[in-house]
Amino acid sequence: MAMDVVDYEIKGSEMQFVEIELDPGEAAIGEAGSMFFMDSAIGMDAVFGDGSASQGGFLGKLLGAGKRLLTGESLFTTVYTNHGTGKQRVAFAAPYPGKIIAMDLRQLGGTLICQKDAFLCAARGVSLGIAFQQKLSTGFFGGEGFIMERLDGDGLAFVHAGGTIVRRSLQPGQTLLVDTGCVVAYTPNVNFEIQYVGKIKTALFGGEGLFLAKLTGPGEVWLQSLPFSRLASRIFAAAPQMGGHKEEGSVLGGFAGGGLLGSILGGDDE
Repeated sequence: MAMDVVDYEIKGSEMQFVEIELDPGEAAIGEAGSMFFMDSAIGMDAVFGDGSASQGGFLGKLLGAGKRLLTGESLFTTVYTNHGTGKQRVAFAAPYPGKIIAMDLRQLGGTLICQKDAFLCAARGVSLGIAFQQKLSTGFFGGEGFIMERLDGDGLAFVHAGGTIVRRSLQPGQTLLVDTGCVVAYTPNVNFEIQYVGKIKTALFGGEGLFLAKLTGPGEVWLQSLPFSRLASRIFAAAPQMGGHKEEGSVLGGFAGGGLLGSILGGDDE
């Protein structure tokens, strides 16, 4: 199936969204729940898997849906098709603070491996599959488990990650050590392994865990400065743990909460 060639704009700063322009008959696919807004001539259709032609037939669609279930995603994706006579737009929003980047799969050799929650949307024709980690140690301690998402095709796919995204080009044999949760995506010729930090004291008190991701080139690697798991753990740590109310602020704020300051300022002295 030929890939739809779409135009797009990425808007926003910390909370970004991508706006895709579709010609008549063109379509985009998006993760369930990612749509932000769309023009009136665009039709929505929930499909098993990714809706690509590679899933021809019921069994193919069922297999595609099963692959998505293994990655922890919904069985369905939504196809947004322009049924009008002019250009129409549909937008997809990021689920948490971070950046959206456009991945031209044609320029990346046709395949990209990414973390399970990174895919946001794509031009119709991009195939969504799974990639298994080859080594047990990588699967257990790599931060993303044994299964990652695999994007195949020669069109545009849009990937979201937390914080700021950094792209590194690795030369043959060049190695990069990264926190395991900070790996967003990489081209399939990059070797992804897990390396022990080497010292018990560093592992226990360094705050970075027991393992690091070891990425060896050649290939392209994308990293995120704020993995969602790290953000969630900080929020959980700051939240009240015993069901009580956690008071913050000044003493005046506490008085106001009890009504004392309010009665004084309100002139209730009778």
